[in-house]
Amino acid sequence: MRSLPVIIAGGGIGGLAAALALARKGVGSIVLERSAELGEIGAGIQIGPNAFHCFDSLGVGDEARAKAVYIDSLRLMDAVNGEAIAVIPLEEAFRKRFRNPYAVVHRADLHGVLLDACRASDSIDLRTSHAVTGYDQDGSSVRVRCEGRDSLAGRALIGADGLRSVIRQQLVGDGEPRVSGHTTYRSVIPTEQMPEDLRWNAATLWAGPKCHIVHYPLKGWQLFNLVVTYHNDVKEAVAGKPVARSEVERGFEHITPRARQIIEHGKDWKLWVLCDRDPILDWVDGRVALLGDAAHPMLQYFAQGACMAMEDAVCLGHMIGHHDDIETALDRYMRQRRVRTARVQLDSRLIGEYIYHPSGAAAEVRNHVMSRLTPDEWYDRLAWLYGGTGLDA
Repeated sequence: MRSLPVIIAGGGIGGLAAALALARKGVGSIVLERSAELGEIGAGIQIGPNAFHCFDSLGVGDEARAKAVYIDSLRLMDAVNGEAIAVIPLEEAFRKRFRNPYAVVHRADLHGVLLDACRASDSIDLRTSHAVTGYDQDGSSVRVRCEGRDSLAGRALIGADGLRSVIRQQLVGDGEPRVSGHTTYRSVIPTEQMPEDLRWNAATLWAGPKCHIVHYPLKGWQLFNLVVTYHNDVKEAVAGKPVARSEVERGFEHITPRARQIIEHGKDWKLWVLCDRDPILDWVDGRVALLGDAAHPMLQYFAQGACMAMEDAVCLGHMIGHHDDIETALDRYMRQRRVRTARVQLDSRLIGEYIYHPSGAAAEVRNHVMSRLTPDEWYDRLAWLYGGTGLDA
């Protein structure tokens, strides 16, 4: 059955990265995307050195670097008093330590880099308007069912179909994702509309009681990405809903005007309610495996969702390329990835509670501890995350 392709459900960043990783090992794949077009929804994302390690492994390092904006620092601000808590420099010493930069990029640009590389590969078959509904397997192959279409036979099936993965529901059956109660609002504005004294070449976080604001430049400094979040205990998941600015402002009346003015400059705000899932130990069923948000969806607070999906892809390609038995390869992929991804899932929750959103004494502890760390101490704390490609424990 080695002649059969690996079928990948989902044409997002994780699915395309998986197809590229397999192609580099001489393994053909079919990518099935439910939408009529391949593309990404959203604006900016942060990409750490571990993502750049993956770009290089996937053969798109130069193309990804050409799309990125290289920021000078990660800047943590107190949204109540307006004072700086910590600045983590990302320049020469950081790059030397982690062998790659930290950058920000428009999500569509990153997806486009991966998509162009997939289209250029003879080993990758991209198919749109293919909504996967489930799978069957007989020990020698897997058949993938698609809505309104004939089923497809594959050597394996990779569920890279996101937070509400159809493949996960058949494999794990854990229902709807966990609603965090945190609501995020996103906007992108021209750089000239960003307050001049806040046009920092940094990924900036203003952390306040039950709320935060993030901003950074995009697209060669043509735009600024604005992401504001507050913990308003909503119970229902919502994605991409347009909202008035007045709704956004309601969660930030208690913070310093200097930070609050960022919201006033935003336009065309859209709302997302943040969701994740508890980590699980098993996301493989014979010839079927999960990847990215389908396997380990996480809150945004570690800025690692896309990075973890690309690490998954690199690891998956490595294991399939090095093991003749596909079930062995998928099992070893999962065992290599599950502790690391679970750690990021759980740490993302903790970061949201104790760094992004604390108040009172907890905020004072945050400020006291984080303001005293040297750059080298920050780098030591981040080394476990930024040092590898998905093949590292």
